[in-house]
Amino acid sequence: MLKGVFDRIEDNEKAVILIEEMNDEFIVPVNELPKGAKVNTWLNIEKINDEYHVHSINEKETVRKKEKTSALMEKLRERSKRKG
Repeated sequence: MLKGVFDRIEDNEKAVILIEEMNDEFIVPVNELPKGAKVNTWLNIEKINDEYHVHSINEKETVRKKEKTSALMEKLRERSKRKG
């Protein structure tokens, strides 16, 4: 199973999913995403016959990436306070 991140919405109806490990992206209708998926949600992706399919939300990866981003933002704030 691959991991992809819901990167953005285009034309109010198309979800762009980035798959880092394949250096690829694909588009699905927003209404085909799992319930609760929003931008920056990590997803479990299957590749079947050269087509990607969203399987489910990857809660663990979504939380892990959010925590990593929060920690990085905190470091940047601390660095900014020291400079100011």
